[in-house]
Amino acid sequence: MIDQQPQASEAPDTSVGRQAAAGVLWLTVQKWAVRLSGLVTIAVLTRFLSPEDFGVVAAASTVLPFFYLLADLGFAAYIVQVDHAGRRLLSTAFWFSALAGVLLGGAVVAAAPLFGLAFDSDDVVPVLQVLALAVLATALGSVPTAILRREMRFRTLAIQGTVASVVAQVVAVAMVLGGAGVWALVGQVLTVQGVTALLAWTAARWRPSFAFSRDQFVVMARFGSQVLGVECVAVSRQWAETAIVSVGLGMAALGYLNIAQRLVQIVQELTGAALLPVTMVAFAKIRDSAERLRDAYLRALRMTYALLAPPLTLLAVAAPLILPLVFGDGWDESVPVARILAFAGILVVGATLDHGLFYGLGRPGRWFGYALAIDVLTVAVTAVTVRWGLVGVATGFLGVAAVATVSRWFLVARLLQARPWALAGPFGFLAAAVPVGAATGWLVMTASAGLPPVVRVGLIGIAILAAYGAVTIWLAHRVVTDVARFLPGQNGIDYLGRHVRTDYLPRHTRAARVNILVNSMEHP
Repeated sequence: MIDQQPQASEAPDTSVGRQAAAGVLWLTVQKWAVRLSGLVTIAVLTRFLSPEDFGVVAAASTVLPFFYLLADLGFAAYIVQVDHAGRRLLSTAFWFSALAGVLLGGAVVAAAPLFGLAFDSDDVVPVLQVLALAVLATALGSVPTAILRREMRFRTLAIQGTVASVVAQVVAVAMVLGGAGVWALVGQVLTVQGVTALLAWTAARWRPSFAFSRDQFVVMARFGSQVLGVECVAVSRQWAETAIVSVGLGMAALGYLNIAQRLVQIVQELTGAALLPVTMVAFAKIRDSAERLRDAYLRALRMTYALLAPPLTLLAVAAPLILPLVFGDGWDESVPVARILAFAGILVVGATLDHGLFYGLGRPGRWFGYALAIDVLTVAVTAVTVRWGLVGVATGFLGVAAVATVSRWFLVARLLQARPWALAGPFGFLAAAVPVGAATGWLVMTASAGLPPVVRVGLIGIAILAAYGAVTIWLAHRVVTDVARFLPGQNGIDYLGRHVRTDYLPRHTRAARVNILVNSMEHP
């Protein structure tokens, strides 16, 4: 709470654990609602808009995150974790963000022609100039959103995100049906940012005072610069990739690439949204014990691979069926790209976990060095492989993903005081399960050629899950026992009662299922 102390009637750890568990469940529900409804919206838009339209907005959208970051300067992250967030601190952060939003919005408008030259497209210029309003909306909503996160009001945030997304999708569909063309995508972006900011102000019930503290500004800026560095590297890499593809292959190719990337990202978010935030909390709780931290990391890594790899394998195998079902005809060039990116996604599923590990242990500088090296390598490989078209670019991403994965083994091993090959162990069963699962899915897809596409995708998914299950039980049975802890119903709780200290188990099973991992990590 802002300017309040926790009540003594409830232990802080218990309160935080319950709120975190409920929050993850709410945010997971929101992610599914937004993504599934978003798939319906994209399915409509792709039938009215061309690949060039998606490419133009994709190029313009890569510019905005950098200005979002500058407008916030990492202050929101500081507000969430600081011990005491007083009115003067919050007001200082707000007035900086508001002024920065106005100035940076104007900078986007002025610099739009330069970005048009960089992307070799005049169509990007007016789109980017209108999207400058999103920078201002994001800046104005930064502090109220941070307050809600600080107070762990995840249910409110989830509802706000869902409402904003649904309203934006309705606006986009209405605009495209009205003949707005590419501006339907622009309207969707602006509506999301505007509605989100408005709802955050309504829920936070906070108003800034006319106060600005130079000392507190300096403290926040010093903290935020560490967060900003990592994010700026990622945004710069995305700029460079977009420019290379748009100039080398054209806006249509960028649109095909964007659709493939969206599909892979949706699969990753829907399957990993619940697990990763919880493990980040757990790492922060047990970072003082090297042995517990290593055990927690390996357990979380195994579960991450187990949850994310099967759906990505399904996408890699069934992309020729999934893309027409979701996006309609005319997106054939996205199929091989989506397949390759799905395999690359399997390799890097542990990256988000490692990111949380370094942040949870207070080592963002080391992660910044790693991110900088990998992003520079990615841009260099993209510049070389673009001559072979989108398939060449996607294959380059796959190669970089392999290098990045091996590099993280050594980086994390040093942090956890362990041997790299010990950390590579959880990847072993994945190296066997992916080929077996992919081969099984391909056989089913070939054998079911005469069936409807939806039925074929379902059969392929069942076959891949069965193959993954068999290989996992054979090579990594501990993954099965770990995943069993998250199964609904009494069986999962009975298992936990035999393997985890029951005095740490919350009373309400459904709301506390995510909290089980934290407790089992602290007391393995």
